[in-house]
Amino acid sequence: QVQLVESGGGLVQAGGSLRLSCAASGRTFSNYRMGWFRQVPGKEREFVAAINWNGGRVKYLDSVKGRFAISSDNAKNTVYLQMNSLKPEDTAVYYCAAGSAYYLLEGTVDYWGKGTLVTVSP
Repeated sequence: QVQLVESGGGLVQAGGSLRLSCAASGRTFSNYRMGWFRQVPGKEREFVAAINWNGGRVKYLDSVKGRFAISSDNAKNTVYLQMNSLKPEDTAVYYCAAGSAYYLLEGTVDYWGKGTLVTVSP
């Protein structure tokens, strides 16, 4: 059974940091593109960041560039999202995603995690 399990969400003050983790299991993900999306209630889910398992092709949403960093640890089958200088507008449920297509888009995701809530207070 394929699973993507997120952890690391929580409540933090503006300017603070959190690190999200996504533990992948149930199949070989070495040929998959991994990433993070986020969703605010009432709004569409948006792409945040993506990476290949070998660490290549890193891509970010413009509004998080310079503040967020995505990384992968093949030995642990885990993908991370380090979030620094958090802003209230970063508040959302963050979802881990895995896709076999070249581009990781909401429509090309093969597997989703259940999400972890990040709340940034002013």
